[in-house]
Amino acid sequence: MTYRTGMLLALLALPACSSPSPAQSAARKGVAAAAATRADTGRASTKADPLASRSMGSPNAPITVYEMSDFQCPYCRRHALETFPTLEREYVATGKVRWVFLNFPLTSLHPNAAAAAQFAMCAANAGKFWPVHDLLFKYQETWAPLKDPAPFLITLADSAGIPRATMLQCLQGPAARQAVESDAAGAERAGASRTPSFYVEGGMIEGAYPIDVFRQVLDSIYRLKTGKK
Repeated sequence: MTYRTGMLLALLALPACSSPSPAQSAARKGVAAAAATRADTGRASTKADPLASRSMGSPNAPITVYEMSDFQCPYCRRHALETFPTLEREYVATGKVRWVFLNFPLTSLHPNAAAAAQFAMCAANAGKFWPVHDLLFKYQETWAPLKDPAPFLITLADSAGIPRATMLQCLQGPAARQAVESDAAGAERAGASRTPSFYVEGGMIEGAYPIDVFRQVLDSIYRLKTGKK
């Protein structure tokens, strides 16, 4: 199944952050295969499932969306602030979609993207991924141009209610960096070369599309899989 046809084909020029080195593999099942056995529902982390803390929605939802995103990408910010709240309300909260966030920092374009992604992974360990996700995008224009974003990022932990000592201990260890690297490798295996990208039930949507495009795709898949409108 692919969504690079019809109406979406006419919109492929929509802005996105593009990697100067496109992924070599087009094995799009890479993201789904790697994550499907680990992802879970809700906003709370579990030891058994490293993706649970950055997934939301019912594990029984008929549709799973894997978002591959860069916290420093302005088009990812547009999606997070303008489009995702509606997707969460209309599709995730209603049980139609399970949403999984994967890090895909384009470090050749965005020098602070990896640091922000690692910070988000440490927030995930503290059960605060989604609040920090929102804060990183909300204040992107503040931390993105900084030579050293760390002092400002730590203030976001305060805003999210995460003890500084907890965040600092996590950031000093290798786990957050390894999680980000694993995500990025999975995104490349999936054939992603720009952000934001969305792996949806066998197809890839690349770019910060408006809500109506997501509605068309998700409603169509939902009808096909459930027979319901």
